[in-house]
Amino acid sequence: MLTTLNTSYTDTRAADLAWALGREPLPALATLDLELTGSKLQLRLLGASHQVLLEEERGICSETVACIPGSSTPLPLGVAKRVGDWEYEFAARVEVLTPGSFAGRAQELLALVSDHPHGLAGVFPGSPHAFTAMLAQRHEGQVHWRTWHAYPQDGQLVATRTRVGERARAGGRARVARQN
Repeated sequence: MLTTLNTSYTDTRAADLAWALGREPLPALATLDLELTGSKLQLRLLGASHQVLLEEERGICSETVACIPGSSTPLPLGVAKRVGDWEYEFAARVEVLTPGSFAGRAQELLALVSDHPHGLAGVFPGSPHAFTAMLAQRHEGQVHWRTWHAYPQDGQLVATRTRVGERARAGGRARVARQN
């Protein structure tokens, strides 16, 4: 799903993004509710930021990547931790692209996400290359999502990748349900 975000482009620097787990839902400019085999997932565009809310029988997981006032947790390159009964893995990278490469990459990503049934993308008024995009899937009993935050004025594209799955049980074996 592709939407034009009815707001000014305010989160204007990749370096201002912060990461947080467990935050309450923030006001969203656009949302996409998904059912992925026993998981309720809500993708939320917060401007040039995102929030993902995952809910299953075993609990709730909330991930926020945004310009969070007063946050002391900058965007990490990687995180691996336990969240309730889940193993949570997060990775982020900042790509710096030339103007021509940036435009091409933006078009590819927006086409990929806007045509996908589990994708949500928001474009800011005034620049077709200023966008936030999210894509989710369930694979081998785990929920995965990817996001892209575009900063065309700096040629920067922030890409994140998250995986949430069941925590390994005592005895060292993880119970993995094959679900799609």
